[in-house]
Amino acid sequence: MFDVYRNDKRDLLVLSTGSAVPVLSAHKWRKSRKRVLKVSDEIKSAVQAQGYYVRSLRVTKERMTEFE
Repeated sequence: MFDVYRNDKRDLLVLSTGSAVPVLSAHKWRKSRKRVLKVSDEIKSAVQAQGYYVRSLRVTKERMTEFE
């Protein structure tokens, strides 16, 4: 199982259950209320290799043009 956190910059942090939050930035991480049982293979391999997975949830202009 995995724990999911968000910060004020809308970044996503995924950790294995019970792991401590690494010191990645000055932003405060808030734990999501939902438990995550399954994640993609990309996220799972990143968590196993480095202990965490970080991704931005912000929509950039480049990504917006992909959806149009």
